[in-house]
Amino acid sequence: MYATMLMKRLTLRVQRRYEIVFATAFTLSFLLLHTVIVHAQGNLMIYPKRVVFDGSKRTQDLGLANTGADTATYQVSFVQIRMKEDGSFENIEQPDSGQSFASANLRIFPRTVTIAPKESQAVKLQVINTGSLPPGEYRSHVYFRAVPAPLPAGETPPMRPKDTSKLEVKLVPVFGVTVPVIIRVGPDSTSVVISDMDMDFKDPKQPQVMFALNRSGNMSAYGDLTIDYISPSGQRTRAAAVKGVAVYTPLPKRKVKIDLDNTAKLNYHQGRLEVNYETASGKPVTLAKQEIVLR
Repeated sequence: MYATMLMKRLTLRVQRRYEIVFATAFTLSFLLLHTVIVHAQGNLMIYPKRVVFDGSKRTQDLGLANTGADTATYQVSFVQIRMKEDGSFENIEQPDSGQSFASANLRIFPRTVTIAPKESQAVKLQVINTGSLPPGEYRSHVYFRAVPAPLPAGETPPMRPKDTSKLEVKLVPVFGVTVPVIIRVGPDSTSVVISDMDMDFKDPKQPQVMFALNRSGNMSAYGDLTIDYISPSGQRTRAAAVKGVAVYTPLPKRKVKIDLDNTAKLNYHQGRLEVNYETASGKPVTLAKQEIVLR
């Protein structure tokens, strides 16, 4: 009886049928903290994971690879994104104060890409009309949106009796991935300071370190994080490492929480913990460094 009543509540009397399309566009907090040099979403892999125009180079290629067993089609467009303090993202239409979009000064070709299984293709990005841009950073994100595969020729969806008294929900997952594209004009005045370091022992089996990356200046910060444990005797052990951590303009502070190595029998109640934030390309340059005395 209870199950019948519950079903009656769920099958609301409605006169119209709705189709709900669920779009899984991207998981940016995962993308930012990914430890490899390619993006992967569904069966799509992209290299590089970010594009920066900061000199005389006017074009760059993005390499796409289909790792799946079926031919895949992707629509290519630009989206605008805001980074939040916890490192997650949200789509926006208008730039925040201190933020500038790059899409008006970018061209991308092609706009639709079809890739056979285990094959690859390049998408070309070109910078245009940047001569009159004021100094600073301009950022937009290239969005590769998967196009659902059509039904095979001659095949039609299964016919079912229409019941207008029931709500029909159809979930169609749509996968996608974004890649930031940045145009930099003029000198970079950005600096980073690490603050608010603390330990989190809520889960005794998985200690974590927490801190904030404080960015100031006219451009984003981007680099790799390493966390070293230094014993009371001075022995240094790598406790964690995260590649490709950004603090995008105009965000002044990003909060970070990282799991520490719990397999090396390190005592996180004594000694010190040192966090290093270094540039991710070329010869490493320290952007910020800070340590905490463990108790």
